[in-house]
Amino acid sequence: MDRNDLHTKVTMAFRARFLREPELVIRAPGRINLIGEHTDYNEGFVLPVAVDRAAWLAAGLRQAPEAVVRALDMGGDEIIFPVNRTAASAGGWGDYPRAIVWAFLERGLQPAGLEAVLASDVPVGAGMSSSAAVEMAFAYAWNVFSLFDLPRAELALLGQRAENAYVGVNCGIMDQMISACGQAGHAMLLDTRTLEYSYIPLPKDIAIIVADSRVRRSLAGSEYNVRRAQCEQAVRLLREAGLEPVLALRDVTLKQLLDHAGNLSPVVLQRARHVVTENARVHATVAALQRGDLETVGALMKEGHLSLRDDYEVSAPELDLLVETAWDVPGCYGARLTGAGFGGCTIALAQAQAVEELSSRLIARYTETFEREPAVYVVHPANGVAAQ
Repeated sequence: MDRNDLHTKVTMAFRARFLREPELVIRAPGRINLIGEHTDYNEGFVLPVAVDRAAWLAAGLRQAPEAVVRALDMGGDEIIFPVNRTAASAGGWGDYPRAIVWAFLERGLQPAGLEAVLASDVPVGAGMSSSAAVEMAFAYAWNVFSLFDLPRAELALLGQRAENAYVGVNCGIMDQMISACGQAGHAMLLDTRTLEYSYIPLPKDIAIIVADSRVRRSLAGSEYNVRRAQCEQAVRLLREAGLEPVLALRDVTLKQLLDHAGNLSPVVLQRARHVVTENARVHATVAALQRGDLETVGALMKEGHLSLRDDYEVSAPELDLLVETAWDVPGCYGARLTGAGFGGCTIALAQAQAVEELSSRLIARYTETFEREPAVYVVHPANGVAAQ
């Protein structure tokens, strides 16, 4: 569904439900990550891109201290909850706006009453940060209606806090940050420790192809939190072995890690090795993009996928097949899984003229092997959350 369709869809649904015009229509993008997977919660570097698939929110003020929110993608499911106190978690999509209210209240900020209609074309559970897009849409709405005037980076931190402490997913800052602060035509090089970021121009003659395996995973109920705990264990053991100063795996070089390998279990060593080498790949990818060396970018994407598959063990047979198929298509520079893994999407970077063949090969081989079709589409670098 294109931008105008979703804009119209939420606007008309708001009129029908609340019998007036929305005061704001907000778009908050999903994202893909070019490289830098599972580095953000290790205080490392990431290279995400906000994309033209997004959560859309038609919204207006409500005089009562409550939120009334209808989700069109959930069969018109509607929730009502207070905004002057923390609402109990009820699970499902409604926990994201509840979590944002909780995070504002925790900061001593009182959100205004809200009426809203939500729709999204970011696939849920696909590794494109559908949850962060929803969080940023609601955070933006309450920031405007409640006159908080928080900068976008603060909204991103608030969204991360909401997801960590209320929803219960130990995500890093990348997803919320790129949804809040993305720039059309660019990737974002983000230092997740300092939150310093810069925009890296992407060549206009390349295509970013997303292949959605349709294998779904819930991060809260997956191995995601286990991986984070293993990384924290690696840091603790390296410090106990005398490696200082090490606050996170971002501070460890590959030589240091290998020199202290005997202090880590084989599995924890694998997890740490992925993070340490992935941080190096982010910097190498930025340098290659800046000199227009797309062959090297593609090779680094391939290395990153193999590391995610073998050292971090977050791939899946469906993702491996999509990636390996893309590697063999002429005009495709590289491909890898994107997002936390365990299912979800892959991305490929390709010449524009290779898109048709790449798409048809992905669909044909995947369907033949798994007896169901993947969703394959091209995405474009987009701006961060804003009123439309």
